[in-house]
Amino acid sequence: MAEPQEAAVVTMDKIVSLCRRRGFVFPSSEIYGGLGSTFDYGHYGVLAKNNIRERWFEAMVQQRDDVVALDSAIILHPRVWEASGHVEGFTDPLVDCRTCKLRFRADKLEDAQCGRKPSKHPGETPDCDLTEARQFNLMFETTVGAVQEEGSRAFLRPETAQGIFINFKNVLQLARRRPPFGIAQTGKAFRNEITPGNFLFRVREFELMEMEFFVPPAEAEEWHRYWIEERLSWHLRYGLRKSHLRVREHGPEERSHYSQGTSDIEYLYPIGWSELEGVANRGEYDLTRHTEFSGTKLEYVGPDSERYTPFVIEPAVSIERIFVAMLVDAYDEEVVAERERTVLRLHPAIAPVKAAILPLIGKSEDMASKARPLYEELRRKHFVEYDDSAAIGRRYRRQDEIGTPFAFTIDEDTLEDDTITVRDRDSLAQERIPIAGAAAWLEDALARPWTTPKADS
Repeated sequence: MAEPQEAAVVTMDKIVSLCRRRGFVFPSSEIYGGLGSTFDYGHYGVLAKNNIRERWFEAMVQQRDDVVALDSAIILHPRVWEASGHVEGFTDPLVDCRTCKLRFRADKLEDAQCGRKPSKHPGETPDCDLTEARQFNLMFETTVGAVQEEGSRAFLRPETAQGIFINFKNVLQLARRRPPFGIAQTGKAFRNEITPGNFLFRVREFELMEMEFFVPPAEAEEWHRYWIEERLSWHLRYGLRKSHLRVREHGPEERSHYSQGTSDIEYLYPIGWSELEGVANRGEYDLTRHTEFSGTKLEYVGPDSERYTPFVIEPAVSIERIFVAMLVDAYDEEVVAERERTVLRLHPAIAPVKAAILPLIGKSEDMASKARPLYEELRRKHFVEYDDSAAIGRRYRRQDEIGTPFAFTIDEDTLEDDTITVRDRDSLAQERIPIAGAAAWLEDALARPWTTPKADS
């Protein structure tokens, strides 16, 4: 597959700089020197993440009648993680370097900032002297209760899926469901990564969006293919370019212990093709294991005494991976009127701010008397922003960088005829509309089909 030209232009450094400059994301605990690979989200980052979560929930639950929602606890009974295989098998191979004193994943040494080849000549000091690999469990361990004693050990969840599996019987009975049906959940997860990095791409604290779809065993392969296509379509719908997405099936050696088949939807990040979302056929592994460890049968019994343990199809993605992909895909630089412009061409449904209300002359009380009521009207239904500081050109550029799709400008003509200028972020086209019709215009504009104006190659 040909690599799009934009991949060389949009670097992770540019995305990090924009996020910091415009208040999307900050390093966490920065006044104390920071804590590696942990981040705090500013106002625009929170709004964008909320939009991503809401669009996912809308597609996975609201618009379907075969998926219900769940919000399970972050700290579960320790036996849950024994049954799931995480206590024994949720590990990465860890090596230490005796020379540079750093630690690395043994299976990812090509990404390490460290020499890896032993010396070829006697007496020559090798770049790195690595220990034998040992297995390192990625779960964060904690203590339940005031005293650290036998039986108090617990874990922060590394995924939300297990909370769904242990509630399978509750949902089956109380929600009156029968396979095929799904349970969807979003929430924080924690993984003690050996080598986190690449901004938000691999962090120790993140937010997962997972759905477990329970199906008759004979239908598992069909539903697996269905959910791969469904999730790929979702990413395309919200602005990711087709040329930057691909589906890659895992080979047998790559699959997790529970997987009967896994495919990754990969995105062309600045660091190369990497996993955006995984869609796995987990088989009956999880329900069978929890039945064994808990003594509670987790199976479906039909009206005609039909009895089986459902197979599970799981689409799983982190908001952080989507957030970075959408920023990368939306980021653009161009020259307009001999001035460079940086713009985030985010899908309007994802953009943190839907419209800006800008009085042409910030200090004009007459213009403010028109602009303020419009702002108050629009903010009842949408996140909009009122900005009267600095020159109008600078304010436009500021809104372009946070991805605001539309700007309503109040000027001298507004004082004469109650019309305003609407500016389109992507085309820079402008039109005059009555100020009284601005709310309806914005509703229509946000409801229109949208495709990215960036060339797809």
